[in-house]
Amino acid sequence: MAREFIIALRNTFSLWLLTALIYPFLIIFFGQVAFPAQANGSLITNNQGQVIGSALIGQSFNSERYFWSRPSTTNYSEGKDAAPTGVSGASNLAPSNPDLITRIQKETQRLQQAGIKPTADLVYTSGSSLDPHITPEAAQAQLERVAKNRNIPVEKIQPLISQNTDGRFIGIFGEPGVNVLKLNLSLDKLQNPSG
Repeated sequence: MAREFIIALRNTFSLWLLTALIYPFLIIFFGQVAFPAQANGSLITNNQGQVIGSALIGQSFNSERYFWSRPSTTNYSEGKDAAPTGVSGASNLAPSNPDLITRIQKETQRLQQAGIKPTADLVYTSGSSLDPHITPEAAQAQLERVAKNRNIPVEKIQPLISQNTDGRFIGIFGEPGVNVLKLNLSLDKLQNPSG
């Protein structure tokens, strides 16, 4: 009995060492060597080296001078008295839920008032509510508004949409998407190249 207990204890310790320490640290080392930017969150910095966001996490843009992101159900806890809740996840409201219907109607009305043809991704949230991309069609729908509010010709902004569009993963999976944070940063650089 004591011999079996020692064998079981040794096996448990060996598996723990392998799965809880060796394997995770090996993966961390591989990630840092092969894909350091991605392993550290695909962070985007400004000219001063300050982190201003991640290429993987959507941000809220409300100004008429920027392309708007998808709506989000995530509370980013803005304000000094807000509790930090930046939790990922959808609202889990059923399609027949009056709160969801009201939110969609308000979002559609806001887009129409801004002169934007509502597209699905500008009206509905994503599953994680943190999606950093919009469809190229959603970016095109906002092009006139952004150009007008920045007093820049549409022809100068159009190439930025193409430059910030991520294609399908390995050419076959998913759909092309425009990274809104990168697009808006490109807009700022277009107007202020030194900033």
